[in-house]
Amino acid sequence: MSRIELEAREVLLRRRGKLSGRDRQPRGDPAASWADYDTEGLRVTDGVQLELAEIDAALLRIAEGRYGACLNCGGPMGLQRLRAFPEARYCVACSGAIHRAE
Repeated sequence: MSRIELEAREVLLRRRGKLSGRDRQPRGDPAASWADYDTEGLRVTDGVQLELAEIDAALLRIAEGRYGACLNCGGPMGLQRLRAFPEARYCVACSGAIHRAE
């Protein structure tokens, strides 16, 4: 795992803990999905569930070795974008095009 992947993983896991209302790792597998919080009786809003799902998707891309590549064009997303928005799925160009299309 590269340094940027390790850094992103740490940031994503911390954010996931804060979003869940807890500043600790979930019990068991640190790569467990947001749905695992549901089993602990935790209530989360739709917006938080969406953000947790984005975080989980980014953690999965890290685990699979696909992190840092745009899901649309396959090109690199750039270090600054990943540091600012570690759960990003698209490069800046593709993200702009997708938002304009919506």
